[in-house]
Amino acid sequence: MAFAGILNDADITAALAACSAPDSFCYKKFFKLCGLSSKTPQEIKNVFQILDEDNSGYIEESELKFFLQRFVPSARTLTDAEAKSFISAADDDNDGRIGAEASLISAKAPGII
Repeated sequence: MAFAGILNDADITAALAACSAPDSFCYKKFFKLCGLSSKTPQEIKNVFQILDEDNSGYIEESELKFFLQRFVPSARTLTDAEAKSFISAADDDNDGRIGAEASLISAKAPGII
């Protein structure tokens, strides 16, 4: 698994199970269940780099739709509404994408998790 050494497989499984139905994804709950909200800034950056499939330094909506599949390939894709909600929550400069620093803030900030 791509997240070995960063996130626990059992925690990822639990997080994915909690959002297996379409339109049930809640990034706050997912981050908490998979353990991301308790990770160090460097560990969060490492996860971000795994999720940033094209290595652009940003996670765009097209990458975000496949967010759950980056954890487990058989997971579902996010719906358009889920992807837009996730982007809106973490897009600190309204450019339609999430930068590494925004992902760190989103994963750790009170009110987000």
